[in-house]
Amino acid sequence: MNDIAHGIRIRPGGPEDVPAVLDMLDAAVAWMNARGNTEQWGTIPYSQTPGGVERVQGYATENSPYLAELDGVPVGALVLDTGPSPKMPMIPPAGEPERYVRLLVSDRRYAGLGVGAALLARAVEETRRAGVELLRVDCWAGGTGELVAYYERNGFTRTDPFLSGSWPGQVLAQRV
Repeated sequence: MNDIAHGIRIRPGGPEDVPAVLDMLDAAVAWMNARGNTEQWGTIPYSQTPGGVERVQGYATENSPYLAELDGVPVGALVLDTGPSPKMPMIPPAGEPERYVRLLVSDRRYAGLGVGAALLARAVEETRRAGVELLRVDCWAGGTGELVAYYERNGFTRTDPFLSGSWPGQVLAQRV
């Protein structure tokens, strides 16, 4: 367990956290839509998208989920895996062992407290603990590019751009 800035604590997640993660994802879609971003995750609440609930349930049981909490309230989630989703063949293999951020979401009500940065720091820590030197993530590269810039501010470097249909993406990597 970690104690991070602003009293944020990070703990391993599990199936009991699925409702909280879905709530954060639904709120993220609403927040993006309110800002005019309907391309990144669409306009339907994540919990109502085909496969959305099952995907988050899988994250909780098949991957390494972590929850950030503030005073016992979930405020962010991170899911680590050993590589990108097999459903994303457009992402090139790393060619070496890696850890891969499959999900990073934070509760927008706690924006500015460093929830995402704390979770990414945990991803670095877990990658090192596994004896792995490469941490990668992919994200939406559309709009003004602010999400790519966010990951760059958190120590990642752009590697491979990709398209998933018309959805522009960017893979980023960090040596740990």
